Amino acid sequence: MEESDADLQRLKLQNETNKKQASYRQQKKGWGKRSSRSGRSLKNTESKFRQLSEDLDMDEKWVPLLEYLSTFGLEDSHFTQIYERHMPSLQINVSSAQERLEYLLSVGVKHRDIRKILLRQPQILEYTVDNNLKSHVAFLVGLGIPDSRIGQIISAAPSLFSYSVEHSLRPTVRYLIEEVGIKENNLSKVVQLSPQILVQRIDNSWNTRFGFLSKELGAPRDNIVKMVTKHPQLLHYSIEDGLLPRINFLRSIGMRNSEILKVLTSLTQVFSLSLEANLRPKYLYLVNELGNEVKSLTKYPMYLSLSLDQRIRPRHRFLVSLKKAPKGPFPLSSFVPTDECFCQQWAGTSLDKYLAFRQGLLLKEFAKKYERKG
Repeated sequence: MEESDADLQRLKLQNETNKKQASYRQQKKGWGKRSSRSGRSLKNTESKFRQLSEDLDMDEKWVPLLEYLSTFGLEDSHFTQIYERHMPSLQINVSSAQERLEYLLSVGVKHRDIRKILLRQPQILEYTVDNNLKSHVAFLVGLGIPDSRIGQIISAAPSLFSYSVEHSLRPTVRYLIEEVGIKENNLSKVVQLSPQILVQRIDNSWNTRFGFLSKELGAPRDNIVKMVTKHPQLLHYSIEDGLLPRINFLRSIGMRNSEILKVLTSLTQVFSLSLEANLRPKYLYLVNELGNEVKSLTKYPMYLSLSLDQRIRPRHRFLVSLKKAPKGPFPLSSFVPTDECFCQQWAGTSLDKYLAFRQGLLLKEFAKKYERKG
């Protein structure tokens, strides 16, 4: 039976990990020899971790752990952060820390992400594999999270290991299904989009945002559930600084509540877009350059999610340069297909020709911005 890409990737990762750990174990043998040479080990340690020793009154027993963690890119400043955040994590036996981090690597956590995880959640060094790490990974697998995504979930929300599976994580999942209304077959997707949802006070964040959208837009429950399913980050956004300003912007350009609701239900990520750097420039280009009315956004809300510099402006200018731009409002449907399909269906030219045009346009726009800054 052929191995899947995920299995091959996991084997490759494990081989890399084994090589690193073999190197580490070889180094470890050297520590024992050095320690028997009239305190040479301490001298070498003080040379390598001199500033750290002064700042933290470091115990020599910590050295093997610090040496090991250094292989993940941690430096003196990082150890100081860990010390200040949770000092007991630096008192862990190095073999225990090695076992726990090797387990995280084996389930898909990237070597480069270990440093970030330890800085955010140093307590993870204290969590045993059998009594904590395995049960939490099994919980994620039970939600339908693919093996290939487990490592990314852990890296995004390492604090989930500090929550009880039975008394915290499972109740959160039940609340999402029974109270919010997320369908079970969508749960895996929701968690992958926003792993933090598992460690958030969902009852409070859901009730306040549900109440706000119901009152502000007259949004039916089904629409709000669709919004959360498509963009669960919605539950993290501030109402005053995030949701309301974007709703008010859409009102200011002439949209009625029913139209705003249609756009937000279809493209909830509008709530994540910057007003001044994203939404406003696209609106101005829509009406001033493309000759469209605001109501066209209810039919093509995805226009707001597309890059103005990388897609909207280049395609518009390219068709204009070829004299193939239709008369009247510029068709927003021309922004939807891939570059290759756009060239075939709309421009009738080669992909290389379009890409060269776009590159030239980007360079011109960059030069203009540079001149304005100068």
